[in-house]
Formats: sequence, C-alpha cells, structure tokens
Amino acid sequence: MKILVLGSGGREHALAWKLVQSPSVEDLFVAPGNPGTAALTLTNGKHVANVALSPTYFPAVRSALLQYHIDMLVVGPEEPLVKGIKDFCLHDPALSNILVVGPGSDGARLEGSKDYAKGFMSSYNIPTALYQTFDADHYREACRFLETMHSPYVLKADGLAAGKGVLIETDLPQAREHLKEILDGKFGAAGNKVVVEEFLDGIEVSVFIITDGIHYKILPEAKDYKKIGEHDSGLNTGGMGAVSPVPFAGNQFMKKVEERIIRPTLSGLQKVGCDYRGFIFFGLMNCAGDPYLIEYNVRMGDPETESIVMRLQGDLAAACTALKNRSLDKTDLTVNSDHSVTVVTVSGGYPGSYEKGYDIEGLDRVRDATVFHMGTAGEQKIKTAGGRVLAVSALASTSEQAREKAYRELSRLSFRDMYYRKDIGEDLMNM
Repeated sequence: MKILVLGSGGREHALAWKLVQSPSVEDLFVAPGNPGTAALTLTNGKHVANVALSPTYFPAVRSALLQYHIDMLVVGPEEPLVKGIKDFCLHDPALSNILVVGPGSDGARLEGSKDYAKGFMSSYNIPTALYQTFDADHYREACRFLETMHSPYVLKADGLAAGKGVLIETDLPQAREHLKEILDGKFGAAGNKVVVEEFLDGIEVSVFIITDGIHYKILPEAKDYKKIGEHDSGLNTGGMGAVSPVPFAGNQFMKKVEERIIRPTLSGLQKVGCDYRGFIFFGLMNCAGDPYLIEYNVRMGDPETESIVMRLQGDLAAACTALKNRSLDKTDLTVNSDHSVTVVTVSGGYPGSYEKGYDIEGLDRVRDATVFHMGTAGEQKIKTAGGRVLAVSALASTSEQAREKAYRELSRLSFRDMYYRKDIGEDLMNM
C-alpha cells in the first residue's frame, strides 16, 4: 500500500510515525512534510519521502497522487477538507479509487461553520451551550442577546480563522466591541457571522474516534493546554502540550459521551446523507460529570495526536484501509494503559511576532522520548521555522513518570529564545 499524508506539522509527523509501523505500508509520502517526517523509516527499510506542495493546491496534490500511485490519502489539516479535497478526488475518474481518510465538504461543515455545527447539535439533541448566530446587519440584536447572558461572554467567528476565532470576554462593553470588530472583518470572511454562546464552566477534554460511517473506534482521549502561560494564563495558542489519559474520563463519563454525543452525531450524519469516513474530534467540557460538546473538528488535534499515538495499539494503516469497505469493526485497534505527556517548545514571542531560522541543538541526544517536528526546516542542520517548533512526547506507566521523562528529555534540546510551559499535566496530578 502506498500512502500520502497531507500536512507539515506535528500532527502529520505523529500520524506518519504510527503509519510506518504497519507492515502493509510499502511507501509513505508526506506533503509537504518536515525534517522529522523525512527521517522516518518503514518496516521494509525505505525512508519516508517529503513532497513539496501546498495541501490546498489541489492540482499539485492530484499530480502527486498519480505520480506516486497512491492508494490512500490521509488528510491532516482541516483546510483541505473544508475546501473539498475528498470531493475533488471522487469526481476525478483518475483519482476516484483512492481512499481519502477524511470527510467530504458536507461532513467538513461540522468544523468549517460553527453555526452549522451548533444547528446540527441542536437538531440531534446533543448537549451544548445555549447560543444564537448573528451577522453584521443584526449587530444590535446580538448586543441585546449578550445582555441576557452572564459573564464571561463567548464569541466565535463562524468560519475557519486559523485557531484565533474564539474570544472569551468578561466585560460586557468589551464583548460588544470585540463582536463589532469580528463582524467588521477582524478575521476576514470567517467572521461574516458570529456565534454568541453561553460560557460552560468545567474542564475540557478532547475525545477522538475513527469511523467508517457506521462503526467507530474510540481513540485515546487527551487534554490540551491552549494558553501560552503557566496555570492557563495569557493568550491562546495552537496548543502548548497535551496529556493522555485524562483522569476524570473514566468508564462512567465515557459511557455518557458515547450515548449522548458520539452515537447521536453518527446517526445525525447518516440522516443527512453524509458518508463520513475518517476522524472526528469532539471538543468536550466536563460540567459536574456531564459532557457538553463545545465543537467538532473533522481531523485529529495538534498537539493531542502527539500524545495519542503513543498509547494507540494496533495497525493504524489497516484501520484506515477498513474505512473503504466499512469493516472497521473487524480491525484490532486498542489503547494501552500507559500515560503519555507531550510538551511543546515554541519560538520566543509566540503567539505574537517571533523570529525563526535558529539552529536547533540536541535532537541527537534525546533517548527516552519521541520528538515530533511542528515548525522546523533544513536537512543537515535543523532550524526553527514556525511559532510552535517541537513536541516532546514521553510514555510511562504513570502520569508522574511520563511527565518527569518528557521534561528531562526536553532539557536536552535548545534553540535561541526557546520557551515552553513547565506545568503541563500538573493540574491533573491529584484528580
């Protein structure tokens, strides 16, 4: 089997890291990939090959699929899915037999439009926060709706905004001002509509499944740390670390998740005629023991994937292959009992302005953890090339041991102005 993974970050490196462990994978390509993916080796001894192209420029993707005789396309980021990469392949006779792991544009609306996702949740009685959606012509109505709510106030740009489209404001006048800024174009077309919703108080957890449209397998859950500063302070980022498992997500909680969220979601997709085959991310809030759905993603999370793959047992390539003939229930994909902790290193100044191009030292000295590349470049000498640079993932029999191991191995790495949070997983230690 020949596989192409679309994407260039830590999530794609982690997926490729797991896929190369499958004996059924003959060749694996990552487009555009990174120095970490290029260093991976398959069980047959072949190296993973990076392909220089943009995941959202579909003609180039088409050329690569044909040139390398690809059997399976695994889509990492959300943008190609929302823009319809699966539909593009299905409607091209030369590509229609390729298995695309990810939904068509109809299923991708669950992430591409927060208004659509909230409406879907309401239609199928999936527990979520109270909300209403407004456009620029109804700004006054939006302000009146805000006045009926209690602080803090949650504002969400309807479309994709590179992870920056959600604002939480404690002050009502400030909430009104931010609402107007979004509707006036702060996030471009993504903010043509704004979802205003009530704030849910609780602890977040990310739950993931892979589904063939009928059957599903629950993957390891994880907790992501979004804030740049320790103890969840400062600006939001793409994610500063992750841990798995999450202590409160035991059998009782996960049974509620399945009954109230996962199954109604799949049933709803079937009812609207959506042939969904791929990953679904459920961003949940644990509110006094009850799960509420905050958002859907139609792909795996980042940096959660870097923790999840450490605990995933079984052949991921075989599970993905089973999506084609809806035989996922016959595959052996399980979760081990170990704990994983992932700590992300970032460029100084991130998530604001930052410099890049600095040499990364110590990659060859990490022995007891896996380093996933998020924003790196280079061949002989690896350099920083993004805000989030590396994710260090460690596995151990307890969360304390995994955490100690991750930070110990991270201490072997360095680059100019390197920053990381020192409290990843600390809040869960006494749960």
